[in-house]
Amino acid sequence: MDLQVARQKVIELRNLVNQYGYEYYVLDQPSVPDAEYDRLMNELLALEEQFPELTSPDSPTQRVGGTVLDMFEKVEHRTPMLSLANAFNDQDLRDFDRRIRQIVGDDVSYVCELKIDGLAVSLKYEDGLFVQGATRGDGTIGEDITSNLRTIKSIPLRLRENVTIEVRGEAFMPKRSFEALNKAKEERGEEPFANPRNAAAGSLRQLDPKIAASRNLDIFLYGIGDLGETGITSHSEGLDYLDRLGLKTNKERRKCGTIDDVISFVNSWVEKRPHLPYEIDGIVIKVDSLEQQAELGTTAKSPRWAIAYKFPAEEVVTTLLNIELTVGRTGVITPTAILEPVKVAGTTVQRASLHNEDLIREKDLKIGDKVVVKKAGDIIPEVVNVIAEQRTGQETDFHMPTECPECGSELVRLEGEVALRCINPKCPAQIREGLIHFVSRDAMNIDGLGEKVISQLFTEKLIADVADLYTLSKEQLLGLERMGEKSASNLLQAIEASKANSLEKLLFGMGIRHVGAKAAKTLAQVFGTMDRLAEATAEELVAIHDIGEKMADSIVTFFQKEEVHELLKELKAAGVNMEYKGPQPVLAEQVDSVFAGKTVVLTGKLEQLTRNEAKEKIEALGGNVSGSVSKKTDLVIAGIEAGSKRAKAEQFGIEVWDEERLLEELMKQEV
Repeated sequence: MDLQVARQKVIELRNLVNQYGYEYYVLDQPSVPDAEYDRLMNELLALEEQFPELTSPDSPTQRVGGTVLDMFEKVEHRTPMLSLANAFNDQDLRDFDRRIRQIVGDDVSYVCELKIDGLAVSLKYEDGLFVQGATRGDGTIGEDITSNLRTIKSIPLRLRENVTIEVRGEAFMPKRSFEALNKAKEERGEEPFANPRNAAAGSLRQLDPKIAASRNLDIFLYGIGDLGETGITSHSEGLDYLDRLGLKTNKERRKCGTIDDVISFVNSWVEKRPHLPYEIDGIVIKVDSLEQQAELGTTAKSPRWAIAYKFPAEEVVTTLLNIELTVGRTGVITPTAILEPVKVAGTTVQRASLHNEDLIREKDLKIGDKVVVKKAGDIIPEVVNVIAEQRTGQETDFHMPTECPECGSELVRLEGEVALRCINPKCPAQIREGLIHFVSRDAMNIDGLGEKVISQLFTEKLIADVADLYTLSKEQLLGLERMGEKSASNLLQAIEASKANSLEKLLFGMGIRHVGAKAAKTLAQVFGTMDRLAEATAEELVAIHDIGEKMADSIVTFFQKEEVHELLKELKAAGVNMEYKGPQPVLAEQVDSVFAGKTVVLTGKLEQLTRNEAKEKIEALGGNVSGSVSKKTDLVIAGIEAGSKRAKAEQFGIEVWDEERLLEELMKQEV
């Protein structure tokens, strides 16, 4: 076959494959069997391999790239991707309608759409070719996930018209894909995803597109970022236009002339929701007229012309079979409800945290009770209440033990705390949880050392403390369940790489009580080395911004323990870094600025700077940016829609600036 004939054949095959793919993945109306689609795709692949010069970015064979990324690039949205205000009942919807009609009059209609439970994304097409896809991010800046979005077969690589356009939608994982993925993860001994939304987000943030491709994601497009010269005058016209371009929209939408029609549509989906092949968590209601949308405008966070009705959390009844106790890293005893398995919001629930003894008493829980369970935010299982009238008399009271269920030591309730605590430093449960914390992402970040692997290593007595991780051999790892040659080698490489972490990672991983990731970084910056920090006095520690007396006492007590000194010696001998490697903070005495030594709080929306940009500039001038207003706050920068923080600042008599004043001061410093 010569090149000219091959070119014509490739065009013919691409048109057929794209058409059949559109029918299957977008319309859900396949016109040919899967075997025919696969045959045509294989024929196209063979031709493109024979004639590489005929391969193009919009070919259906080019969905999965071979390049594994190191990181995602940042993408700025030309038009912000705003979040929506929420409605939780009929009255909220009527109030929304009343506010709309007060501004635009009574001649208003709405479009109701299913609120897909997934990840908001934007897609850019240039002359009809898909060129970039990004996450919503903070609404202004997202991440470039083009390679992963190309793997979604319902996203056309070329539109049916050669237009330049940006469209918005929700990428999601269908229920069937979610169930298959979790089944595979469980078979590999991995932790399953909590829900399809987390699974979709996790899939699209994989640096290897092949992983995203294996997850079988889907998408619904719901809007156009910039209408430009399209001539479209309503949201419903915009959705029809997306359909004409070959983009997949959700057909379960309705145009409503009154708020009563809207409420009727909402209520109908409360019942039909479980029967969908994908998860939804509400209904989005939008003013249809684009002219009225423009008149209504937006707040700093959300459009005034749209609202999201959130479905009430699904509640089900099941039986409380038992209450199990777990011992955390700090010795806190946490009771967990063991439930008769029940489906809630699409997943099977068997456990729910009861937090502490006081909550059990407050809810009057007994073993054997019929209880109402829901998922807070459709994610976290929670026992709502007991159905006391269904008690048979066979139920039994639950009493918290006086001894640790793991080591038998006496449990104590420290002053001012509601939780019971085991204070035995050699309690095996605390050691195991401490190991899990040590390898976690915000600590030493040892990839491959999950909870199950740590538990196996601990149970097999291959590790007794964190230093033992650095003495593990391949032979020891290969003796673990589901640990192959490659996994063992990768794990040993990850352990070795963790030795080079900066001091703050190690400090946080050590699990010093009251010392979080931010405090660990502050301590590492100030003292520079583990040895210097170990010798610090409480007075020296309290003098540091953000280090209070309770944290200082905890740090001093920690480093006074002989076993801590022994552990540090072992870690040093293993080659674990004990020094801070990051940039040094700008100290107040090193700069001459109005911010030097001051605690600053940012609140509200800034128009000229992002919150992070403002924070970096203030800190570069010796200021400290805090997230909350207290009597120690020196200055509050209040942007648009500043609320409670500004009010609190005025209550305390703290100086408040607007963004214009902030920019004036920054210009003086030429930051």
